Amino acid sequence: MEYYNQIAKSYNELHEEEQKKKLELIAKHLKIKEPILDIGAGTGISTKYFKSIILSDPSIEMLKTVKGKRITATAEKLPFKNKTFNTIISITALHHTDIKKAIKEIKRVSKKDCSYAFTILKRAKKYALIRQELKKSFNLREIDEEKDLILVSQTC
Repeated sequence: MEYYNQIAKSYNELHEEEQKKKLELIAKHLKIKEPILDIGAGTGISTKYFKSIILSDPSIEMLKTVKGKRITATAEKLPFKNKTFNTIISITALHHTDIKKAIKEIKRVSKKDCSYAFTILKRAKKYALIRQELKKSFNLREIDEEKDLILVSQTC
């Protein structure tokens, strides 16, 4: 996380445009129901697309760059009650996690019929494993994007 703490102030300059493209696709293909959780939210680019969103990220410096509801947390240990969220997204962040532990936590904080959108960096070392575990755990369809694979809920 030290890397993200160091680049927090320049993150949007480096990555905002590519993250926006993914969020636009997600907004187009996913039925959003509040409350929403963004896991690995970084600088909160998702707040430009979704209202009533809670941002979680292990980098305190990234979260300092955005206003709104935010909490320092990892995907493997989400500090929320069971069955809290109707929509959960994670944009290019799950390759930093222990995916099995993250999925267990995502399921725990998901309400019945929760909508999901996850993007996986295609060049991530654990890409195949993450894709397999997410597809096995959730009813997702794939949208191919330049650098990432986008997985969104099949049914809402």
